[in-house]
Amino acid sequence: MQRTERLFALAEYLRGRRTGVTAEVLAERFGVTVRTIYRDLDSLRASSMPVSAERGRGGGYALDRSYSLPPVNFTAREAALIVALGRFAIDMRLMPFAGTLESALDKVRAALSTSAQRELLTRLRELAFIGVPSLPSKKPVREALERAWFEQQPLRITYVDSNFLETVRDVRVMSVIMNRHETRIDGEDLTTKERRHFRLDHITRAEVLRAAGP
Repeated sequence: MQRTERLFALAEYLRGRRTGVTAEVLAERFGVTVRTIYRDLDSLRASSMPVSAERGRGGGYALDRSYSLPPVNFTAREAALIVALGRFAIDMRLMPFAGTLESALDKVRAALSTSAQRELLTRLRELAFIGVPSLPSKKPVREALERAWFEQQPLRITYVDSNFLETVRDVRVMSVIMNRHETRIDGEDLTTKERRHFRLDHITRAEVLRAAGP
């Protein structure tokens, strides 16, 4: 289970319990160390989730059961603009996270009524995107970058520079820079401790590494 999935599962598990649960029990349930659970609980608190610690019998960590994300309702016009912007970003390769964005757009469309979906489809047919898409990159590379960035994990890349020299580097993604023509990773080389840019279309392979720690 990846960290993002574990955080979601942890929040849902806490919300579904009537009593608190200890960090030791959580660690055993999710197959991680107690220290990792403490970090996960801190992350939930940092995202404004009401996680509390109670002492005594039946105590432990608990999440307010009334907590959940509020529903978001889009009008057909709002949905059309969101989907249009997303389709533009995907078709023109403006951002590397196409798979996740496509999934989000599907959820926006699915949340609409049948009549609103028909109206959305009509409006989208009336839109056209012109221009030259950004330089292409490999799907496995994009997926690895997305995981490394969102989960704050190191990334091992095989990189081909302008002189066609291929090197393997372990980097920490500091930011993702996108312009009209290409996507670059602003990363720290974990070996040299230097910060530099890597063009996404020059990365032939990428692998997410597990951050060093307990």
